[in-house]
Amino acid sequence: MAQPVYGTPWQTLNQPVSEEELAGVDRYWRAANYLSVGQIYLRSNPLMKDGFSREDVKHRLVGHWGTTPGLNFLFGHVNRFIRDHNQNTIFLMGPGHGGPAGTAQSLLDGTYRETYPFITDDEEGLQKFFRRFSYPGGIPSHYAPETPGSIHEGGELGYTLSHAYGAVLDNPSLLAVAVVGDGEAETGPLATSWQTNKFMDPLTDGIVLPILHLNGYKIANPTILARISDGERDEFFRGMGYHPYNFVAGFDDEDHASIHRRFAALLEAVFNEICAIKTRAAAGDASRPYYPMIIFRTPKGWTCPPYIDGKKTEGSWRAHQVPLASARDTEAHFQVLRDWMSSYNPETLFTEKGAIRPEVTSFMPKGDLRLGANPNANGGTIRRNLVLPDAKKYEIPVAEKGHGFGATEATRVLGEYTAELINSNRSEFRIFGPDETASNRLQPSFQVTDKQWFGGFNDDFENDEHISPVGNVIEQLSEHQCEGLLEGYTLTGRHGIWSSYESFVHIIDSMINQHAKWLEATVRHIPWRKPISALNLVLSSHVWRQDHNGFSHQDPGFVDIMLNKSFNNDHITNIYFPADANLLLAVGEKCYTSTNCINAIFAGKQPAPTWVTLDEAREELSVGAKEWKWASNAEAGEEDIVLASCGDVPTQELLAALDMLGKLGIKARFVNVVDLLKIQNASENNEALSDEEFTKLFSADKPVLFAFHAYAGSVRRLIWNRPNHDNFNVHGYEEQGSTTTPYDMLRLNNMDRWALAADALRMIDAQKWADQIDEWEKFRTEAFEFAVEKGYDHPAFTDWSWPDASDADQSISATQATAGDNE
Repeated sequence: MAQPVYGTPWQTLNQPVSEEELAGVDRYWRAANYLSVGQIYLRSNPLMKDGFSREDVKHRLVGHWGTTPGLNFLFGHVNRFIRDHNQNTIFLMGPGHGGPAGTAQSLLDGTYRETYPFITDDEEGLQKFFRRFSYPGGIPSHYAPETPGSIHEGGELGYTLSHAYGAVLDNPSLLAVAVVGDGEAETGPLATSWQTNKFMDPLTDGIVLPILHLNGYKIANPTILARISDGERDEFFRGMGYHPYNFVAGFDDEDHASIHRRFAALLEAVFNEICAIKTRAAAGDASRPYYPMIIFRTPKGWTCPPYIDGKKTEGSWRAHQVPLASARDTEAHFQVLRDWMSSYNPETLFTEKGAIRPEVTSFMPKGDLRLGANPNANGGTIRRNLVLPDAKKYEIPVAEKGHGFGATEATRVLGEYTAELINSNRSEFRIFGPDETASNRLQPSFQVTDKQWFGGFNDDFENDEHISPVGNVIEQLSEHQCEGLLEGYTLTGRHGIWSSYESFVHIIDSMINQHAKWLEATVRHIPWRKPISALNLVLSSHVWRQDHNGFSHQDPGFVDIMLNKSFNNDHITNIYFPADANLLLAVGEKCYTSTNCINAIFAGKQPAPTWVTLDEAREELSVGAKEWKWASNAEAGEEDIVLASCGDVPTQELLAALDMLGKLGIKARFVNVVDLLKIQNASENNEALSDEEFTKLFSADKPVLFAFHAYAGSVRRLIWNRPNHDNFNVHGYEEQGSTTTPYDMLRLNNMDRWALAADALRMIDAQKWADQIDEWEKFRTEAFEFAVEKGYDHPAFTDWSWPDASDADQSISATQATAGDNE
């Protein structure tokens, strides 16, 4: 189902904007500027009435002025534009330090008071509004989730356009006004994201209008794009596929009425061009358009005092943060602040009692068309549940063939399931990936959809496979863009999944941190933001099967980034290690229905056995960890050791080790962990296994050998307060690797079955089993020497299978075991 349409979009005005409306925009601008300065500086007496003094200034001056007045100007004009065109619009604020403009906007459009009724439309409410900003017990200084209308927090720069483009995908009525700071434009992700227009279909997607806010300075230095010539800058953006419109204001004595008149006319011209693009697309024009953008050049700190203490302030880096840092400490600076705020003529904007005068907001949109009320900016309100396929259709037949059956690529099975899901949810679900959808085995989706691409087509169509203007897959070779597109897509009410090589997911560590903070804030204290779909990450091509690409591709550390967000009972991170294809199916089912969380799914793509049925997988996933009784050869209390695994390759190696140990008469119980956070200390996670449940699985006093996919320290930090934790011996990745064979990759990190079995014997009785331990250690060296000589792994490694499985299709051949990626 398509997104609901708000208003009657893409309607041109075809007449000049009235002077009355422009006067309203100017009143809005002055009011927003006054409110912004007040948020930074004032703790009381918000209308500067009699007795206004330094005591009314905040003790700690926190906030940023430099970018704010330009943003206020743009907010005013976008509001006028929405009202005149009835246009479905959201506003993304790239300059992270423009928070005062965002809160002022939502106060003026009425959504702030609707959301926070204690901010009343009077002097007392105005005082509370000022005190809330960057104040103890208040709100952050960015355009944060607490502010109606925001989907882009801006705490980390570089992702405005990727979020905007993600928002307009499959959202044909939506215009995303994306303001890019000129400092932000210097970041790698933002510089790359200009290219994302090559993926947009103007017929089935909405439109992004980038506005480069060119105010000349970062915190303390000039910006690159402000110092190059106009011609060089325009050519750069033309090369990116845009039609740049330049607007310059604030550098001379031009009156504000003229400035507003010029910008309103420019905005109408830009929108007429956008409507023409939409019209041509509807008529069947398949050529890629040059999308309009605005280069908006104004002084930094526009309308603040030109000079403070004899030093240039307006139009300087000195306006970036708090231009009058001593407004409470010195009378001279206080008087400058008073004159500055008075320059906006607040008596014409607010009544004597502190209410906003109706003429300030009369030109603004109403209802859901307000920027603070647009449902796309609170995506959970329009989110629909997916129509899920029957996973049984894709189950690997373990019940018939036996535990350990076959050699299946788990992510390919997930890809088949996801392909059917796409077919049933065409405008609600997308796959994103950095040129690795097929490499990570999700290519079954290409049976039902293409990769969306609007960047031109090769005359030799044989070279362009599964590429068309419309598709549910987008591949851009930038982890930043893929993750940002998925964020924008889910924040506006849709669903999706992103796949990447495990080692390179670190490129977006900080993006995950920021999205997690958005979700944490939402879950903790913003109930009016309705739950959005999970951010689903499939991390394949993982450390244990990167033997062909080598050491640079071997890093399982992303799990620790996720763990950092798992200690406050917010439950916004989930970490899954499905050991086989059926467990991955069960995880996929769960993740595609989850909300307000980030799901990290670590799953292999190389041929491997399937250990459990789908029903067993679902049961295990429901509790997070489960004993595999079909693998255990002892009852609870009778075991010599507990063998526990987490991850597909560690599970296979530990089961092989169990097979070896069982032939020696060693009694062991086998436990598999699929949901890592379920073993976290119960004192730190109220959804984890209880200590009683943990003890039932891992015993009260027996040795536990734990084979873990990632770094061993990750498990230790999770269980330090658990019963019997001192008896855990964790094997994990040891930062050893090379371009080598699968066995040798395991050997280098002591994860091969012979190393695990030998360590189990050491834990049980090292002296008794010394000869066997020595024999296995010698074989490890022999198997390595075999691989060096032959170029492939020893048959004892490649030909093993679980004893109860069907004879058919059991072994992983030497060719399969050394198979590389599509990279």
